[in-house]
Amino acid sequence: MSVSMKVTTRRLASAALAAAAVIGAVALPASAADVAGAAELRLQQPRVQISDVQYDSPGYDDRSNRSLNREWVEVTNTTRHSVNLDGWTLSDEDGHTYTFDSYHLAGRATVRIHTGEGRDTRTDLFQDRRRYVWDNRSDTATLRNDRDRFVDEVSWGYDRHDRGEHRRH
Repeated sequence: MSVSMKVTTRRLASAALAAAAVIGAVALPASAADVAGAAELRLQQPRVQISDVQYDSPGYDDRSNRSLNREWVEVTNTTRHSVNLDGWTLSDEDGHTYTFDSYHLAGRATVRIHTGEGRDTRTDLFQDRRRYVWDNRSDTATLRNDRDRFVDEVSWGYDRHDRGEHRRH
């Protein structure tokens, strides 16, 4: 065997061992892979999401302010950091739109947006409407950021495309 052939064989063997080492390093233990998968899942979920909807206010729908305020949507910040919701919108399928004004949602906090009139607090905001917004049979609550980009939506009821409640991120 010639010297150059021995060097080539050693280089190939060396390259094969290096490739095996890289593959071994990349093959993570299951627990580390689970952590990486959870991190990827967190990236797919919105930082702010619609967490609950009370579209059919309890009791008789008499358009009283009390009844209107029993219709609401909850928006939750799933992160530890405050999110500025100024200019964000919450809307229904008919185009009724509520725009957040100078509101910061604290980390891991939830705000409830009521349909009727009231005094805004850090946990409750009011659309100041005199009519119901959310349809009891079927509707969609859509949350968009201040650049009009889709953030989250929740639908309920029956339509020609789908049956029952669903959400889209």
